[in-house]
Amino acid sequence: MSDQTTETPAPEADVHHLEQQRRANRDAAAELGFRPYGGRTALADRAVSLAGAFDAYDDAANVAFSGRDEAKTGDEQDTRPEVVVTGRVMLRRPSGKLVWMNLRDASRESFQIAVSKADCDEKSFGLAKTALDLGDVVVARGRLMKTRKGEVTLWVTELDLASKSLAPPPEKWAGLSDVETRYRKRYMDLYANPDSMRTFRQRSEIVSAARRVMTERGFIEVETPMLQPLAGGAAARPFTTTMNALDLTLYMRIAPELYLKRLLVGGMPRVFEINRNFRNEGVDKQHNPEFTAIEAYQAFGDYHSVMDLSEAIVRAAARVVAGETGAEGLTLPFGDLSIDYAQDWPRITYAELFERALGFPMTDVARAREEAPKHRIKTTAEDGTPLDDVWIVNELFEEVAEKAIDPSVPTWVMDYPAALSPLTRPKHDDPTIAERADLFIAGMEIGPHYTELNDPDVQLAKFQEQLSGIDDEESTFRNLDEDFIEALKVGMPPAGGMGLGVDRLVMLLTNSQTIRDVILFPLLRPAD
Repeated sequence: MSDQTTETPAPEADVHHLEQQRRANRDAAAELGFRPYGGRTALADRAVSLAGAFDAYDDAANVAFSGRDEAKTGDEQDTRPEVVVTGRVMLRRPSGKLVWMNLRDASRESFQIAVSKADCDEKSFGLAKTALDLGDVVVARGRLMKTRKGEVTLWVTELDLASKSLAPPPEKWAGLSDVETRYRKRYMDLYANPDSMRTFRQRSEIVSAARRVMTERGFIEVETPMLQPLAGGAAARPFTTTMNALDLTLYMRIAPELYLKRLLVGGMPRVFEINRNFRNEGVDKQHNPEFTAIEAYQAFGDYHSVMDLSEAIVRAAARVVAGETGAEGLTLPFGDLSIDYAQDWPRITYAELFERALGFPMTDVARAREEAPKHRIKTTAEDGTPLDDVWIVNELFEEVAEKAIDPSVPTWVMDYPAALSPLTRPKHDDPTIAERADLFIAGMEIGPHYTELNDPDVQLAKFQEQLSGIDDEESTFRNLDEDFIEALKVGMPPAGGMGLGVDRLVMLLTNSQTIRDVILFPLLRPAD
């Protein structure tokens, strides 16, 4: 292949003067013989991470080299490790015939290299001295030594330019602090803010830990449709689209639940999926229109078995983060809270929590209707039709009782009203109560857990009941999935099912106060 490079187009006339200077430095690098946007090279193929280079430093070899016989020549006495690194230039300090630079990559925030005119070729020194800017990506080869101040340093013998940065770095590398810019330009946030890089690396490790727990327990990972003919599995406003080829209205999935249950019918005993769900609703610190969830179903389990599963997942994920941060035990911070994930997690019923918080039983619906207006909770639909008692009771529960849970203690709330959970098996001794549990940590609901309903006749009645007794807006987000009823007629084994919100779990474990800090590219309003 030819080494000739494509001629770079001339910039627009209104290019900022700082970018113009960088373009001039790009031309200067090209004149020195460098390709400003690099490519795969034999040198780069040998590169190790900056953390790997730091760990490769050999103090004994450095001491031996410092005390070598100066009368001898050659490199046979130099046993200091030679490494190749790549990184973005974060700091550059020219000092006569020596240029000091600090590099950063995903493994290390700062690693010092030194380019000496006496110890590298003229071309490499010219690049370091006159043509580099902060933000440039470079490849450097050299031996590892330690300065008089005790800093491990790569003493460069060869330097190459991998990518020229035309954009000035944010805030002199103090960190990209403007929140809106961080979310819109995550590519800058990641290299300017090591904390952001650390958060997203930990997110990957948290998901991996969850996947290990699932597979070790015999769960099979599957993928189910993102585009669905019915918006099912949960009550939420869907995103709607059209498939032109079939002139078919489709919905971005709200949840994978009904498809995963179909797999239980087909004979898969334990299934799970880690993937995106979509809900066309509000955006706040805990909600993004697309979010990641772990959803799993276990044949011949119940809500207790999947609660145990989720505890194992959360503890495994907490163990990964604690090990990296050096936290004591499994105690991790979240804002002002200190949450011990190793402690026993209390399990309290919905009814107990409701009465403890409001001072009267949830069965006293007359009292609930009296209390509702005090908390700005409506009791009738837009046309004046009274709303069902259960919806009023649940609004009070969410507004008052949930806030009474100790945010520093992971807590299970169990046994919800059956009318709220039409896909959940009712208790044998009380069909008004469903075997459902929700996990709450730090004031956030992390995920619902169920004993699944598998009687097709009862399920059909529950679907129909779900579509009545609620206001018009709410009812538009609910559907009767007739094919799912047909699947249940084939026979689904008794099962436990669970869902965990990955984004919220990552928020908790990484001490991130908003969901936008743990989603690489959160949805934002268009920039002005």
